[in-house]
Amino acid sequence: MKEESLWYIFINASLINNFVLAYFLGICPFLGVSGKMETATKMGGAVTFVMLISSMCAYGIHALLVVLEAPYLQLISFIVVIAATVQLVEMFIKKMSLALFRALGIFLPLITTNCAILAVALFQTNKGYGFIESFVYALGAGAGFTLALVLMAGLREELELAAVPSVVKGTALTLLIAGILSLSFMGFAGLGS
Repeated sequence: MKEESLWYIFINASLINNFVLAYFLGICPFLGVSGKMETATKMGGAVTFVMLISSMCAYGIHALLVVLEAPYLQLISFIVVIAATVQLVEMFIKKMSLALFRALGIFLPLITTNCAILAVALFQTNKGYGFIESFVYALGAGAGFTLALVLMAGLREELELAAVPSVVKGTALTLLIAGILSLSFMGFAGLGS
């Protein structure tokens, strides 16, 4: 593996190869929770936390499965860790803020099936990252996920105040904005070379 600086790993995961806007992973909460800035930031924080915990566990699980010569159990092990972490986050949010729990709705338990979180665990394993690199990679991926949610929420809140033609209101406008955001993030691809 080519040595990469921690800063490069972070920028690569958050901007250059943003999981939502470059890889198109985690689109469900991106479109569903990005209506309001407050819920977008809280969902971004929850996803980032789950990414960090599952990434650290994935590193340990991968090392253990390599020693046991059972790498075929890797995927199911990652899914179990992600599901358990999401349950902890869900219980915590329900206990601390029932209003936020209701605002996030079905998208909170759907973090379990968020392909971006599983992708972080699989990508870091395939790239051969060590513990610190895995942590920084997960932190960058979470920051990029949160950035995408916040950008989308900000644009959608601003558009509520604008005179938008009825032809493109609703889902059509949301998808147009998502496409434009994705195109703008593709400009960061030149930084990766």
